[in-house]
Amino acid sequence: MSAVRRWSEGMSSDNVKGLVLAISSSLFIGASFIVKKKGLKKAGASGVRAGVGGYSYLLEPLWWVGMITMVVGEIANFAAYAFAPAILVTPLGALSIIISAVLAHIILRERLHTFGILGCALCVVGSTTIVLHAPPERQIESVAEVWALATEPGFLFYTALVLTIVFVLIFHFVPQYGQTHIMVYIGVCSLVGSISVMSVKALGIALKLTFSGMNQLVYPQTWAFTLVVVSCVITQMNYLNKALDTFNTAVVSPIYYVMFTSLTILASVIMFKDWDRQTPTQIITEMCGFVTILSGTFLLHKTKDMVDGPSLSTSMSMRSLKHEEEELLIEGIPLKRQDSLRIP
Repeated sequence: MSAVRRWSEGMSSDNVKGLVLAISSSLFIGASFIVKKKGLKKAGASGVRAGVGGYSYLLEPLWWVGMITMVVGEIANFAAYAFAPAILVTPLGALSIIISAVLAHIILRERLHTFGILGCALCVVGSTTIVLHAPPERQIESVAEVWALATEPGFLFYTALVLTIVFVLIFHFVPQYGQTHIMVYIGVCSLVGSISVMSVKALGIALKLTFSGMNQLVYPQTWAFTLVVVSCVITQMNYLNKALDTFNTAVVSPIYYVMFTSLTILASVIMFKDWDRQTPTQIITEMCGFVTILSGTFLLHKTKDMVDGPSLSTSMSMRSLKHEEEELLIEGIPLKRQDSLRIP
């Protein structure tokens, strides 16, 4: 307890603001996953599903409620990056996993095994470990300074590598494996997301400095970062919608979180050199936190189709058959042996 008190006392006011904003962001985003999926299901029942290229969800009010909720969360997240380093803000997205898993269990009837709950707990423990050893925010005086960091050879190489992988995924793997391999859609979201967070942080710093009296809107770099943010967010939303519509929410959320967090912190380490301001002990502890998060995600992924107890297993298998019928009906595929699948 005394260690936590000393840690909180040592935090700067900016880091505290970033922490509060990041927690609020996770609450909104976690809830938005469920509301959006409800909207996607409702839209898919009367139109072409997002998972197979449809956009009928754009006419569904419930999907827009989820989108507005996510936007509120993203705005809070945007503000958090302006006050605190990415290595502190990003891991707190683990909270959205818990919110999504609990609401998916209650609202969407997407059951979690006991080990799935343990996986959620491990994600939170790993994230807390990272937060407790996060570095202080780098002091930046202008958006031009952020641009200089973004155009260093190391980060330019990372950006080129990310763009190459994203193009390969979109044009080669999405058409063939998008409907069967969850990592394809989430890979696009996570890779693009790591670039967008760096631009969001740059834009957030520019706005913070502008509001404090140092106008950064006169710099072309501010608008360049804005363009990158808009492009990346549109791409993320498109492929995240496909992932949510195709796969189980309780699985999409944690896998997306781990990939997005890992790549974002890697990008931050390369661009802002966060680890240069830390001791080897702090870095090793953060890596242990990552391993804990990955362990939690593994548990969630491996137990997604498991339930507790034989009676629940029977009930779940029947519910699974009913769900398959609904999916086939939605996609317009004729059902075979429908009578044998019908639950008495």
